[in-house]
Amino acid sequence: MTMVEPPFDHTATLDVVAPRRTLWSMFTRSLVVVALGLLIAMWVYGLFFASKEGINRINDRDWPVRAQAICQQANAERRQLTDLRRLDEVGPGALAGRAALVDRATDIVTRMLDEVVAVAPTDAKGRDLIPMWEAEYRVYLNDRRDYADLLRSGVNRPFAETRSEGLPISERLETFAGDNEMPACAPPRDLVN
Repeated sequence: MTMVEPPFDHTATLDVVAPRRTLWSMFTRSLVVVALGLLIAMWVYGLFFASKEGINRINDRDWPVRAQAICQQANAERRQLTDLRRLDEVGPGALAGRAALVDRATDIVTRMLDEVVAVAPTDAKGRDLIPMWEAEYRVYLNDRRDYADLLRSGVNRPFAETRSEGLPISERLETFAGDNEMPACAPPRDLVN
């Protein structure tokens, strides 16, 4: 006599597994719906309710107009120093000559900064921000002077500037200039012109 096993009852197994899948599916769907809701809320807030004014923007709108004019003049002076010769084309003393050009360009930028900050903005926020911007600009100018000294000593390596909060200081200065609609006051991208 052969014993026949009763057929396997699949419904019993499904009854046990199905509630878990349903519970997991409901949890996952709820999580996705909440995440999408938060994402939509963030965009609605950002587009319609958040302040559109930059954190660096000063309220005295005459100050950046004056600064822009000063910086444009300084940039024109620096462009006159342009020397497109390669160092290997110049011969002996090439690094010292390059250092002298960096110094002359830095002198122009220093005079530019002195003239820009000689008049303080009329608003309180501007009077608070401009000294911080100036202090960071002075650090950048010192970095340029240090680089010129390095060139004079015969070391030819890329310009390295101070970092502030993980960013090159020139990037912070450029952001401030852009936020205040005075792009000519951003630090020069080239050390000479």
